[in-house]
Amino acid sequence: MIQTKIPQKGWLIVFIILLCLGRSYGQNITIKISGIRSEKGQIILNVFKNSKDYENEKVSKKLIFDKKAISNDLLIINCDLDPGTYGITLIDDENKNGELNKNLIGIPKEGFGFSNFYMEKMKKPVFDDFKITIKNPNNKITIKVKYM
Repeated sequence: MIQTKIPQKGWLIVFIILLCLGRSYGQNITIKISGIRSEKGQIILNVFKNSKDYENEKVSKKLIFDKKAISNDLLIINCDLDPGTYGITLIDDENKNGELNKNLIGIPKEGFGFSNFYMEKMKKPVFDDFKITIKNPNNKITIKVKYM
């Protein structure tokens, strides 16, 4: 068996490289969600990478959070995303069935929201309305929940 020894300086270089690589991936995201009407159920965040995925409802990442930490209709959560451009949608899944419930004519019965965008009109927003860019170690996003 052949053994190779890495000089002490070599270990330091390897450690620095690994440290730098670790910082280039998953960025910490703080999401401030306001307007939540009850502590029942869960919050679902659907992360979309681009407009086409959003239109086709192809979720890149689904994050589910318990609503037990709500304080005065406000929930602050933390998660990690790789650097890039995303659109995040929110569902206040009050009955925990994993989807946004709608009435017979398609109007949502549960709360919903979009990253850094508050829907004022009845028209579903396009991806560019709520896309965000993750590039810093500490990113802040706000989502205001809307109920119909």
